[in-house]
Amino acid sequence: MAEKTEAKQSGLWENVKVVIQALLLALVIRTVLFQPFTIPSGSMMPTLLVGDYIFVNKFAYGFSKYSLPLSPDLFSGRIFASEPKRGDIVVFRFPPNPDIDYIKRLVGLPGDRIQVRNSTLYINDKPVERTPDGGFRADDQYDTGGDVPVFRETMDNGVSYDTLDQFPDARGDNTREFIVPAGHYFMMGDNRDNSADSRFDVGFVPAENLVGRASMIFFSLGHDTSFREVWKWPTNLRYDRLFKAVE
Repeated sequence: MAEKTEAKQSGLWENVKVVIQALLLALVIRTVLFQPFTIPSGSMMPTLLVGDYIFVNKFAYGFSKYSLPLSPDLFSGRIFASEPKRGDIVVFRFPPNPDIDYIKRLVGLPGDRIQVRNSTLYINDKPVERTPDGGFRADDQYDTGGDVPVFRETMDNGVSYDTLDQFPDARGDNTREFIVPAGHYFMMGDNRDNSADSRFDVGFVPAENLVGRASMIFFSLGHDTSFREVWKWPTNLRYDRLFKAVE
């Protein structure tokens, strides 16, 4: 009888160890490698939509305190740092309130001069190529009742992406010139007329605030469908966005 009891206890302990190891592995992956995020607003349409679930590569730019759960003050700056590239889609902590995550496209590197003139983005006084690329209509709360004009932008490093310009003379379509300070970045949303970004209250984003680079959409639900509404998945799942690379 004692041998059976010891065997049961040994088997239980082995199961507990497996669960602990799995939890530790999941924590390491989430902390060091990839973290899932949900897109909460339409500021990155048409590239990212409300209801997109994405993986963010946390190793892409090295690590800061914001890479860790609860953001403990264990060190300052970044370790294993790697320079982001112009055109990357970046998750970062909102400078005025680092408890909040933002996601935008990086358009300005340290030392760059950034300005928007008549809806065209200028980097170091050179216009980013911008061509009409059809229209876009959201399938959720951001549906305007018709197509919104899409413009394809292509940066000098070859990064190309779609932007929205619903209103040709909105507040963000003509700005002052911003000079990006050392150790900071300038971010803009692809939905140019509906994005709180570095043109406005976000300001310049310190390198320490970068969390990671958006890499892949692994799930997507349209029509303002909650993840918990499983019975709506078959009709509201955006099948064409599953496992789609973020560009």
